[in-house]
Amino acid sequence: MKYLGLIILLLTFSGCKTYSDDELSSFDKQIESYLKKNNIECQRSSSGLYYNIIKEGEGRTIQFKDVVSFKYTGKLLDGTLFDKKTKPIEYKVEQLIGAWKEIMLELKEGGEAYLISPPQLGYGTHDLDDIPPNSILIFEIEVIEVK
Repeated sequence: MKYLGLIILLLTFSGCKTYSDDELSSFDKQIESYLKKNNIECQRSSSGLYYNIIKEGEGRTIQFKDVVSFKYTGKLLDGTLFDKKTKPIEYKVEQLIGAWKEIMLELKEGGEAYLISPPQLGYGTHDLDDIPPNSILIFEIEVIEVK
């Protein structure tokens, strides 16, 4: 995405929509259908994040105030690639979207994870260049360095 930094700041300082139980259930059903169709195994956290820690990494677990350097690929649930960073980018964990905050706190330097984020942990109702509002997002993340 061309405007990742702006988007992170926008989400950090803007309110998020509260989704109804029916909407949250619908997101879960879509994700579970995707996982079954593609024979993918993931855990579901209490927040609704589906994830698989591929590699935990080494050293201490990442903390909320840490600065993390990482690479990632982002896709929509239909497989459309919306962003790919092959060179590491760097952000404070506290600046990231909810799904990334949650998974980063489970990883260490060198860690890798696959996650499927429902809208409430992603970009919510925001209409971004390549990401429609209320999108379910798939990310593959590799932590390069933790500061």
